[in-house]
Amino acid sequence: MAERKKPGFGRQLAELHRWNAWLVAFLAVSGLLLSWGAARGWLGEGRVWLKQLHIYLGLLIAILLVLYGPLMKRHLKQLRARPRQRGNLTFVLVLLVGWLLSGIVLWQFRHLPPRWANGALLVHDLLTWIGLPYLVYHSVARLRWMRQPEKRAVRVLEESAEPMEKGSAALRVPYPAADPQAWMSRKQFIRWTAGAAIAAAVLPSFLRWTKGTWDSLAPSTTGGGMSDKADPNRMLPAPEPLPDSANVIGGGAEGRFRVYTVTALPRFDSGSWTFAIDGLVDQPGHWNWEAFLQLERTVQVSDFHCVTGWSVYHNTWEGIPLRQLLAAAGVKPEARYVKFYSGDGEYTDTLSLEQAQMEDVMVAVLHDGKPIHRDYGGPVRLIVPKMYAYKSVKWLARIELIEKPHTGFWEQRGYDNDAWV
Repeated sequence: MAERKKPGFGRQLAELHRWNAWLVAFLAVSGLLLSWGAARGWLGEGRVWLKQLHIYLGLLIAILLVLYGPLMKRHLKQLRARPRQRGNLTFVLVLLVGWLLSGIVLWQFRHLPPRWANGALLVHDLLTWIGLPYLVYHSVARLRWMRQPEKRAVRVLEESAEPMEKGSAALRVPYPAADPQAWMSRKQFIRWTAGAAIAAAVLPSFLRWTKGTWDSLAPSTTGGGMSDKADPNRMLPAPEPLPDSANVIGGGAEGRFRVYTVTALPRFDSGSWTFAIDGLVDQPGHWNWEAFLQLERTVQVSDFHCVTGWSVYHNTWEGIPLRQLLAAAGVKPEARYVKFYSGDGEYTDTLSLEQAQMEDVMVAVLHDGKPIHRDYGGPVRLIVPKMYAYKSVKWLARIELIEKPHTGFWEQRGYDNDAWV
């Protein structure tokens, strides 16, 4: 049997380039879908599968880099006289290695120091903001029809249908001067236009992201980690912080909360807002805003972890311990679970009765001495520090004691019911 001929060097590079292009395209689409807030709801359980696919495709990048390793020295030697191509190759390799390493940290963040995830998420986002527009432009510039020589509209010397004899008068007739060359070729014009269009589409969003990221590294004037924007909620009177809360005994939140929601952001006002605890309890409770503020509150410091990889540290929360509310309501013996309802009318989640009675589970009203902003779950939200944030129900409006287990919003879509950090 004849030995199969090994592909040539050029063909090997072309195959690696083709596979890399398709992988990056799939990773870009899946990554954008995973980060798009509006897609979180309609993707449903498919979001979990999409995340796994994104991870596995990302790991294939490592295989391509390993295959490229033995070819790299010769490839760079070929590009010695082409500085632009060498620069492009270096930039793409930095993107791929950066995406790969930061992605691995985000994938394995449960087994790594918590702050690694925040740094990896920042790197992953930054490379995406810079890399995707560049790769789109690179793809447009490398289209086959862009690389073909332009067809000349006018030829200076037209070929004659018959050969001319030496000394012919036609050869002695001077040809008119050629038209001056255009200052920009069609190829250059299309490249500049494509680059300008990509920049115009991406730059505003990139600047907003940059500002938000910069703000996350600086102290906030309205409570660490949360927005400085005016709160759309109208809750009067504002809660008066306890001394430990006003003095922010945690030292101020480190990091920045990201806004995720499965519905349009709701708005609340003190005139219509209510809070209830009912179900399998001896004494159901119902409060308006003013009555709710009269409940005894405590202060605690804890970290806040999102299952997507980011964290906010040293949060000073003030609110009512959940076990205090449960004790006051009188839990009936048949109650096994605590169900939480969001004021958005859509989101629910559940803790077992044992989990709900952990010391640090809190119905929070203030964060770092300030009312919790609407975008981050205010006026009242649940805090479950030992679990990922999808258990910490935002805009908490009702607590129900139930006998049978309830599958929460994200658990229906593939998330773990026991969301331990």
